[in-house]
Amino acid sequence: MPASPSTARAINDRHALRLLQQEGPLTAGQLKTLTGLSRPTVADLVERLQGSGLIQVVGESGAERRGPNARVYGIVADRAHLAALDVRTRSVTVVVADLLGVTLAEASLPIGSDTGTEPAVERAVALLERTAREAGASRLHSVGIGAPGLIDPVSGELRDTSGLPAWHRSLVAALQERLPARVLVENETNLAAVAEQRLGVARDRDTFVFLWLGHGIGAALFLDGRLRRGASGGAGEIGFLPVPGTTGLPAADDCEGGFHSLAASAAVCALGAQYGIEAAESQEPRAASVVRAAVAAGRGDFLDALTQRLALGAAAVASVLDPGCVVLGGEVGHAGGTELATRVEARLAELTPLRTEVRAGKLGGAAVLSGALLTAREAAQDELFAPGV
Repeated sequence: MPASPSTARAINDRHALRLLQQEGPLTAGQLKTLTGLSRPTVADLVERLQGSGLIQVVGESGAERRGPNARVYGIVADRAHLAALDVRTRSVTVVVADLLGVTLAEASLPIGSDTGTEPAVERAVALLERTAREAGASRLHSVGIGAPGLIDPVSGELRDTSGLPAWHRSLVAALQERLPARVLVENETNLAAVAEQRLGVARDRDTFVFLWLGHGIGAALFLDGRLRRGASGGAGEIGFLPVPGTTGLPAADDCEGGFHSLAASAAVCALGAQYGIEAAESQEPRAASVVRAAVAAGRGDFLDALTQRLALGAAAVASVLDPGCVVLGGEVGHAGGTELATRVEARLAELTPLRTEVRAGKLGGAAVLSGALLTAREAAQDELFAPGV
């Protein structure tokens, strides 16, 4: 059935807004060309979107030609403010941005392991409120949170997981209760994969596996353009994967003895010490510094040993999913760069007959925050750009 006039208008408006989001400010003539709509239809939608406060005139174009200059229209970026949080085991980082995702303010706060649940939550909430004030955001529309642990696929809530700080779950609950905003929580590795798929090295891939190599180990699965979470939200808990080379086996409540024991931060640092790799003083995690130092020094012996470990986990995932591409993400994957990725790809080819490309992540540890901001931005735009708004 043909769309009703009101539905057609809503579809056209949303299409125009998406183009302005993706392409930046455009003239009415450019909108006509890109949408394929008639000039009167574009004129009507521009008037409607201006009236609703979603777009505004941001300049003029055409000074080089005869006749009046064409007005250039852009999305009203401060129509909504967004926030993203990267919640780590011992820290929290906050960024506040406008509707187009432009960062307005950012801050981080360490939270020690000896900090009680209630004080930790209050410090994190205060950090968000202070950063929002610095950004000039009187009210947040949507907040995206990236945290370690399992996200319940039905309720969307962070599940109570052993081994993780209690303040993580309490923080999410506190923000959902206290903020007049939509609060969305997602597993940190999944958000990092989203960021690499939208902004990083996997933009050309609909199917790939993202390996988070940081303090802990995790995987995210993009299959046929969709992020797959599994029946309980635990798809990608690769730290529990039994692999050769460990001294034991993992248990339901402890991933020691699994892939975590070979490739997590502590294991990488221990391997570096075994090969005499000195980590340089820097702001990045020590494991990433060890790997970066090894690459810079051309320490093929250490890199081969690390490659052997990483290839075990990658081969197990590739053998089950045949993703065609594995991205080595997180701080360690970024520090290893192309040098480490190339070695893992070559070793992987020896372990499985399935052709699997290996790429180094582009965004490093910043991928979680980027993914959380993308999630908040899409939630806000879906509501504000919705038909009838």
